[in-house]
Amino acid sequence: MNTSTVQVIARQSRLAARQLSSTSESLRNLALSNMAESLAAIKHQLMEVNAQEVMQARKNGQSPAMIKRLIIDDKVFQYMLARLRKVAAQPDPLNRVLSGHTNSAGLRVCKKSVPLGVIGFIYESRPNVTTDAAGVCIKSGNAIILRGGSEALQTNIMLADAMIQGAVTAGLPQHALQIIRTPGHEAVGELLKMDEYVDVLIPRGGQGLIKRIAEGTRIPVIKHYDGICHLYIAEDADPVQALELAINSKCQSIQVCNALETLLVDKNSAEQILPQLQAAFEANHIELRGCAQTQNILPGITLATEEDWHTEYLAPILAIKLVNGITEAMAHINHYGSGHTDGIVTQSLKLAQLFEQQVDSASVLINASTRLSGGGDYGLGSVIGISTDKLHARGPVGPDELTSYKWVVYGQGHLRE
Repeated sequence: MNTSTVQVIARQSRLAARQLSSTSESLRNLALSNMAESLAAIKHQLMEVNAQEVMQARKNGQSPAMIKRLIIDDKVFQYMLARLRKVAAQPDPLNRVLSGHTNSAGLRVCKKSVPLGVIGFIYESRPNVTTDAAGVCIKSGNAIILRGGSEALQTNIMLADAMIQGAVTAGLPQHALQIIRTPGHEAVGELLKMDEYVDVLIPRGGQGLIKRIAEGTRIPVIKHYDGICHLYIAEDADPVQALELAINSKCQSIQVCNALETLLVDKNSAEQILPQLQAAFEANHIELRGCAQTQNILPGITLATEEDWHTEYLAPILAIKLVNGITEAMAHINHYGSGHTDGIVTQSLKLAQLFEQQVDSASVLINASTRLSGGGDYGLGSVIGISTDKLHARGPVGPDELTSYKWVVYGQGHLRE
């Protein structure tokens, strides 16, 4: 793909974004419904193409975690359709009056929510996020340019084409949703130069991808860095609840960004709970790595290194560290964590509130699995990613997070005195 082709796509998206910004909520919701119906109509062809790409990824030696992310089975497909319909059912994020007043001279001033404009979405594997991203952007009145990884190129093109057909049939601009159709890095490099047309880039994938995007463009970037997620089991934690939360946080789906990677256990309860945790994790085929104090209680496990505390495994591996109280736990999280998702298990409201206030993460959970952090359980319907930034968005990025605002002023010939 040459420079002019990427530029044409970007320019078309800019024009479409201007038209999208004034579309009605009912039209955008109809488009989302049509997009889901168009996808349902190509289910069997899509799954055949996806199976071929998964087979090729296996031949190419992709990791088990990557392979699992690539697969679209019936459960994943139905989930994709459900997310489109759920985001359609969300309140309209546009044209909301965020604040306003009428001054003493009768000048009416208000701040209204508006779309960001054109979103460039660059991502690896997981073709199900193709539909998530499209749904969130259409709901929020943004044009989107999709650029998925080469390992799922044909799957992503089929998904995009079906959704484009559904959106256009509903009456949306033809270029509200576009996809870059060629593999390789050249097209991505050109997209990074399109600051004249693209308002925001959202990379989703490994840290290397995100770093390359953020360092290679003048376009603002909403970053989705590592999910080095922690769960701290306080001294007063209910042992049964702590065990269930730790297992669910790690084992429910190991290859996702909100899966547990480091378990922190209070020293005063470690001898009681660690053997139970070890038995449960080993039953789920999780390799444990622990600090020296953890090894003293669980002598058969591997000694954790400094690198383990910095690692997002996305694999059946868990690091365990004993800590001397909540202050040490919070210090560890704030030093080694990625600002994604961290939780505490405690019966103390005081400890819970202290943890909530002092752990600097996008999502802080009290007596809940880290796997709950995301769009669905937060009531967002669907998200385009989970931001570990603090500006412009933080945490799950849904329709509301893809809006900005403008000041709108109504006068009656008012002049500045």
